Amino acid sequence: MVSETPPLQPIRPAYHVRILGDDQLDQLTGGTLEILDEVGVHCPSEKALCIYAEHGARVDFEKQTVRIPPAVVKEFMSHAPRSYRMGARSPAHDIQLDGKALYCATDGCGIETIDFTTRQRRSSTKEDVARMARVADYLSSIGFYWPIVSAQDFPENAPLHELEAAFNNTVKHIQTETVMGEETARYAVEMARLIAGEDVTMRLRPPLSLLVCCISPLALDKDGLESALVFAGAGLPVGFMSMATTALTAPATLAGTVVIGEAEIVSALVLIQMAVPGAPVFHSFMPGVMHPRTGGYLSSSREGSLFYPVGAEMAHRWGVPTLAGVFGTDAQVPGWESASEAASSLMLCALAGAETGSGLGLLESCTLLYPESILLDDDLYQRVRMEAAGLEVNPEMLALDVIKAVGPRGSFLKHRHTRDNLRRRLYSDLTGQPDAHGRLRSVVEVARDKLNWILKNHQPQPLEAAQQLEFNHILAAADHQRGGIS
Repeated sequence: MVSETPPLQPIRPAYHVRILGDDQLDQLTGGTLEILDEVGVHCPSEKALCIYAEHGARVDFEKQTVRIPPAVVKEFMSHAPRSYRMGARSPAHDIQLDGKALYCATDGCGIETIDFTTRQRRSSTKEDVARMARVADYLSSIGFYWPIVSAQDFPENAPLHELEAAFNNTVKHIQTETVMGEETARYAVEMARLIAGEDVTMRLRPPLSLLVCCISPLALDKDGLESALVFAGAGLPVGFMSMATTALTAPATLAGTVVIGEAEIVSALVLIQMAVPGAPVFHSFMPGVMHPRTGGYLSSSREGSLFYPVGAEMAHRWGVPTLAGVFGTDAQVPGWESASEAASSLMLCALAGAETGSGLGLLESCTLLYPESILLDDDLYQRVRMEAAGLEVNPEMLALDVIKAVGPRGSFLKHRHTRDNLRRRLYSDLTGQPDAHGRLRSVVEVARDKLNWILKNHQPQPLEAAQQLEFNHILAAADHQRGGIS
């Protein structure tokens, strides 16, 4: 039986913070422009190189490098929209990127999962994408859905099968980080057109968006750029992410890492504006830090949490929305480490005015799905949402007449004001839950039970029969063209 998708509950901060001052932002912006002008980026796409060359960049076709003068960067970044709408199958679940609220997504592209039933670790499948889409559809903390793991049972066309599983199991906006290459992108655009119904609607309420990773240091990905050009031409939002690693693919300083990441992101954003002026784009800075003793990648470190709100402020300095890093953790199991690494980054990004963020649900540096982790992350999200909303102060909340009526050494329990307002207090449904013997249950155990309840009881509105048939035709054509399925 189809069930209704709950309304979204974005984080709407009542107050804001600044991480960087104007002088610091000027220095970082100036450093980025200097690197783009004097060093440039490597770009192996002939199509992209031609676009750069036609619009004022200095291109070395033999070395496949692009250097962009500051005036050219500023000119084309001025065409990028500061805000726009990301549509959904359900209009009630559209999200507006205008800086007034933070909408979060699941994490994405994990390669392994703890099995829902056996609890054994295994490779992820398309069914895992579908199940977690249903869970994400139910949770009001999830504003849009990244296919949380990869459909490794469809290796040739995993990105397209992930999209089909996602669209069929949530009415929310879908953002893909795996559709790479012009050919695959065209199939994905056809899927988005089926959801939107027509090109005009697809441009006004795009149901699909694309995130492309740059290659640190100072390089762009051929397939990523060419898929982004297809998406932008169809009116679908595209964003670029830098995952520069401090001391490895970036300088061993936070500011140096910011500059190298910004050069990567901005070079790609400029390309999109050269090709499609006014195309909706977004900026995403999610760097890591190298562990000095092991050489390992850390997605979260004590200093590294600053990167995410700084990325949001840099995006706004360039005049575009941001996809901020929230909830990224290196923890191997749900618990204290994963919660502590997520809490500060989520709050800081919300208070810095980030429009979107991603990261709920995965562990081990975004590679492993513990299904119940998304419920734990949702609980943390709700705490931050309420803290960011600030304190409501008015005569009803001050309750001066109640205090006067009860007086010294009195009890507020019997007062009607208490009965009315106690019902408005919000509590976690994971913590403080007793078992049959009155003992408090583990929050992880409670989260696992809640996840199983959602999967048993929540069934989002599926695709219409005609849409599903067309999706099947698209997948069949792509599978045939790319060599079939496993």
